Amino acid sequence: MARYFDLHPVNPQARSIRQVVEILRAGGLIAYPTDSGYALGAALGNQEAKDRIVALRQLDHRHHFTLVCRNFAQLGQFVHVENAVFRAVKAATPGQYTFILPATKEVPRRLLQPKRKTVGVRIPDHTVVQALLEELGEPLLSSTLLLPGESEPLTEGWQIKEELDHALDAILDSGESGSMPTTVVDLSEGDAEVVRIGAGDPAPFQ
Repeated sequence: MARYFDLHPVNPQARSIRQVVEILRAGGLIAYPTDSGYALGAALGNQEAKDRIVALRQLDHRHHFTLVCRNFAQLGQFVHVENAVFRAVKAATPGQYTFILPATKEVPRRLLQPKRKTVGVRIPDHTVVQALLEELGEPLLSSTLLLPGESEPLTEGWQIKEELDHALDAILDSGESGSMPTTVVDLSEGDAEVVRIGAGDPAPFQ
């Protein structure tokens, strides 16, 4: 049964944030709200939690996992951002975008897209997520909480509790979440390719 954390959307309780981070560090899998719907999150090196995400979402080997980063400096540790795309990424973060970029050696091999050695990264504009990332001190391994057969991510904590209580270790509810997945932009080859149109305006990358 998942622990349920009711968090203040503007000033999330520090004690609760610490408890969630303890769950993550102990190998737990969480559902947390972002500016583009709920996501599944785990510690970066947690292979078991990654496998749980794959099973829960019924993903294949082509799926790009996302590293949710606190800021641009942290993002730059895990992906190569060439000068040609630096300004575009910088201007769109924090925000409702996921960028696919070449990974650095800091990213565990098992998280890379096998053939291309790329990974998704994003910096959400969400107070609770930022508090969580600050306490954790590293990116969250993440994937949109988009269940098999559904076209939109879950947006309500109580709904996730009802549907996935058995499959998660913690659920965070701050009373507000986006209702669309991120816009995904592939910048791994230099030129922008909009892979998925979502909450972020795709116009700057088209």
